[in-house]
Amino acid sequence: MGLKTNWNYVLSLLPMLVIMLLLSACAADDKAEGNVGEEGGEAVSTDGGELVLAVLSDAATLDPHTATDVPTAAVLTNVVEGLVQKDKDGNLVPNLAKSWEAIDDTTWEFKLQEGVKFHDGEDFNAEVVKKNFERILDPAVAAPRAFLFEVISNIEVVDEYTVRMETEYPFAPLIAHLNHPVGVMISPKLIEADYAGIKDGKIPGAVVAEGPIGTGFFKFDSWIPGTEIVLVKNESYWGEPASLDKVTFKVIPESGTRVAELETGYAHLIEPVQPNEVAGIDESGKAKVDVTNGSSLSYVGFNVEKEPFNHVEVRQAISMLVNKEEILDGIYDGFGIAAVGPLAPGVFGYNEAMKPLSYDPEKAIELLEKAGYGDGFKTTIWTNDNPQRMDTAVLLQQELKQANIDVEIEVLEWGAYLEKTANGEHDMFILGLSNPVGDADYFLTQLFHSSNKGSSGNRAFYENAEIDKLLDDARQEIDEGKRLALYDKVQEMLIEEAPMVYIHHQAYLTGVSDKIQGYWINDSGHYKLQDIKFVE
Repeated sequence: MGLKTNWNYVLSLLPMLVIMLLLSACAADDKAEGNVGEEGGEAVSTDGGELVLAVLSDAATLDPHTATDVPTAAVLTNVVEGLVQKDKDGNLVPNLAKSWEAIDDTTWEFKLQEGVKFHDGEDFNAEVVKKNFERILDPAVAAPRAFLFEVISNIEVVDEYTVRMETEYPFAPLIAHLNHPVGVMISPKLIEADYAGIKDGKIPGAVVAEGPIGTGFFKFDSWIPGTEIVLVKNESYWGEPASLDKVTFKVIPESGTRVAELETGYAHLIEPVQPNEVAGIDESGKAKVDVTNGSSLSYVGFNVEKEPFNHVEVRQAISMLVNKEEILDGIYDGFGIAAVGPLAPGVFGYNEAMKPLSYDPEKAIELLEKAGYGDGFKTTIWTNDNPQRMDTAVLLQQELKQANIDVEIEVLEWGAYLEKTANGEHDMFILGLSNPVGDADYFLTQLFHSSNKGSSGNRAFYENAEIDKLLDDARQEIDEGKRLALYDKVQEMLIEEAPMVYIHHQAYLTGVSDKIQGYWINDSGHYKLQDIKFVE
């Protein structure tokens, strides 16, 4: 006798069976694609995808050799590479140079990585290194940061993958300087095209800025100025490739809009986060704020070639009217470190024993009277649209009223701000400077040496022959102890001379979506995107 089938029962199970089969198929597809899955309850990372960064400011240019701003370097650090780089711990490690050694006090030899190609297919070799540094040092290009490498007197191509650099004198910080985002390699064909552009009447760097070509793990794709910059994965990268397929830097000046983009998933990274937004983001369940202490300096600068800022007593007085702790706590919510002088902790040459010009309104008024400005004066202070800088300007405006100093605040667009302060059109200004090389020479020479007035970094137009000599001597001194002693003297004089008010060393605040992992930012504010992956 055969089995009798209960068809009504079978039919009742069909919908459930179909659902189970569909779920099994979806799970199998997801595992095959590596999109989802859990091991021990932890998220699984995935390759590919498009990362969106919402940033405050656009790049000023995309020519790394003529750039001076952090927003440009923050993008290009993922496109172009130098001979050396710093790791997460701040150590100098190989990059396009796999090793280096000092042949004698004035000669360094570099062994280069082999088989590296630029994004346009051009080979990287010793000739390319020579060509890039000759461009950086070419007066016709007028690279604002050329002073970093002006000590190089000769570049010798020993063989295809060996290059030697000779310096005019023993130069202790040379290897550190090579980490600067200016000292990077771009395609030799691009260099030739840029020179051709100069002959045709274009400004130096114009052709490079149209499409930078490096050796990095991302390639430049497009730039809509003021709107976005797009990078795509370099599938032929010589080292460990990036995981992401595409990166878009979206320029969003409004901080609240950046936060909304992060929390709704339209952006995966936002920078900067305003200090008063940190708690909300951390509690959102969507993202967290990464806090990284920086080596930069925020400052209020004076144009010391203009009345009344050519009087040291006036500069000292204003320094004593600025309550740094109030700025740090009230504007930055305690993120960062109040500055004593120009150098941040961790930078070679920093000395924690330095004594600042302390907050002292009564003493400030006495100094103004001594300088002949007891009744005060009118002036202007410039800033860009950075919210903390604008808030600092307002606070400074209020503080200076107690000394009858009437301050008008002007907010300028970033490109115009850099150009006008480089031309010396300002009275007072608020700005910052990062220190990617981690050495006092770069920072102090750029900000205070008289040879660097203007776009090279000395926007205070400060000039002091003794400071110049001390800085020149320090960069030629090989003995570390003697170098430190020279920088101590320089800092003591700069605190006393007060060409600027040293405000604070900032902490970089980045909103990071819970959907990604592997992000970090260095102490100069440059985004490191190579290791980022999406997680499920």
